[in-house]
Amino acid sequence: QVQLVESGGGVVQPGGSLRLSCAASGSIKSINDMGWYRQAPGKQRELVATITSGAETKYADSVKGRFTISRDNAKNTGYLQMNSLKPEDTAVYYCKAIITVVRGGFYDYQYWGQGTQVTVSS
Repeated sequence: QVQLVESGGGVVQPGGSLRLSCAASGSIKSINDMGWYRQAPGKQRELVATITSGAETKYADSVKGRFTISRDNAKNTGYLQMNSLKPEDTAVYYCKAIITVVRGGFYDYQYWGQGTQVTVSS
């Protein structure tokens, strides 16, 4: 069984920084694309940033220049460094990954983490 576990959320003042982590565990052959999404109260879940297995990155316009997505393939872990945080960044942040798992063969599945709360408030 494969699991994604996010960590690093919390409460921070405007202008502050947080680093989120997304650790994958289980019968993993490889992790393909990874992404971070967020959902604020009363709003739909939205894409924040993605990173391919080749480390190509994309960002939502609202976070460009402030957030950085990265990954450590040896640790099966992805990261989201968030700087210059704003109150409008307040949301539950979710990690998503396309993972090749070992189940008598190799199969690709999409997994979501449980989410981690980020609150930006003075």
